[in-house]
Amino acid sequence: MIFCAVNFVDHHKYNSNKRSYYGIRNMSDKLCREHGLSVVVPNRGSKGKSYAEYQAEKTGTSWKGKLKIAVDALIPQVSSFEELLSRLQAAGYEIKPGKYISCRAPGQERFTRLKTLGADYTEEAIRERISGKSACASKAPRADRGGVSLLIDIQNSIKAQESRGYEQWAKIHNLKQAAKTMNFLTEHKIEQYAELTAKIAEVTAASEQAADSLKEVEKRLTDMTLLIKNISTYQKTKPAYAAYRKAKDKEKYRAAHESDIILHEAAVKALKAAGISKLPNLAELQGEYAKLQEQKEALYADYGKLKKQVKEYDVIKKNIDSILKVERQPERTKETERG
Repeated sequence: MIFCAVNFVDHHKYNSNKRSYYGIRNMSDKLCREHGLSVVVPNRGSKGKSYAEYQAEKTGTSWKGKLKIAVDALIPQVSSFEELLSRLQAAGYEIKPGKYISCRAPGQERFTRLKTLGADYTEEAIRERISGKSACASKAPRADRGGVSLLIDIQNSIKAQESRGYEQWAKIHNLKQAAKTMNFLTEHKIEQYAELTAKIAEVTAASEQAADSLKEVEKRLTDMTLLIKNISTYQKTKPAYAAYRKAKDKEKYRAAHESDIILHEAAVKALKAAGISKLPNLAELQGEYAKLQEQKEALYADYGKLKKQVKEYDVIKKNIDSILKVERQPERTKETERG
């Protein structure tokens, strides 16, 4: 991906910022979905890892990964944080007390602070998990507060099989998300599954329409940017080109003002190709450009809201499908027994 360093309209240098990247990411995600490619979903609940740590965790040799598993396995079995530390010591871990509790496994070179394992592994968080106030566990997907997140297939979850703490968290999580899903349906007055699918189709269509409108405005802005650039260049270089036409020694004059003459000829050629015979007023064009820019910002905001709604409804539908699947399973079992 190549960025032009200079804006054609105001000639200011391009400044990179997060907002630009959000726009690029959204467009990239849309293209990936259209072509059946995977889209990266940011895990807001986890901390970044170094490549070495990622590889170690992947191969099962990560000290942090092993410590997480040990802590998660012990939490349902202990009644206090102190007992957990004692059980870790009994398992061979060396404990270093202090402001931040650190642990070192047999054969490990450096101590690992519990808090570096993630937000659910600080001393306070572990105490809460032990007391039952919080049931979060290793790599648990953290839902947006107040939003609805996907239900977890506990039966097919490897994490649940490896950790009783995770399984407990997943069950509580599913109950909460099922309740939020039902509340969402009630708030939006959706009583039938067909109504839900119809609403999803409606919101998706509105989102696609907003995206198309946004593309159209962006294309007009791009075309207008080029037009403004060519008109501006034409007007700035016109005196030099007019003098060149009148010069007695054209070769000498051209050699002295070659840059302006080349730019003028290129601008004339571009304007003719665009079908411009009479030059529009530059100030009016710039005013129209500013209005289009405002329209683009408004469309972008609308598109963002609709895209969020599409995601939300998609999660709701998947949750409903998951709930209905669980409810139908016992019916199939009974039919098998009768047969």
